[in-house]
Amino acid sequence: MKRRELQPESVSKPAAEYAQGVEISGARTMYHLLERKTVYVAGQVPCDASGALVGEDDFKAQARQVFANVQAVVEEAGGSMSDIVRLCVYITDISKYAEYCEVRAEFLTEPYPASTLVKVSGLVKPEWMIEADAIAVIA
Repeated sequence: MKRRELQPESVSKPAAEYAQGVEISGARTMYHLLERKTVYVAGQVPCDASGALVGEDDFKAQARQVFANVQAVVEEAGGSMSDIVRLCVYITDISKYAEYCEVRAEFLTEPYPASTLVKVSGLVKPEWMIEADAIAVIA
């Protein structure tokens, strides 16, 4: 089994000790080598490559940046948004649900991933309105 950290140039460097994504490949079963890669995408926040907040008071702009960051990590491993099998999104204002759905539809198409949406009282930085993590399986 091989492990590779993913850090696309279009996504800001982590503020702490973690990878933006981790790719696992070459996993073996009892009978054969799996030809798939699994990518674990760390929680992505609404910051651009320089680490600057995108869309200070604009939920849709923040959501687009979060999904763009998820996409960048998956693409760094050679995949696409259609390879995402699990998505978990955290939002601080449930009244933004319709806006969230609009932005999500810009990035995800059928077949959709298994998904969870959680309303939280806050994220690490109070100006962040949304965060998402994902798992992708790339053939």
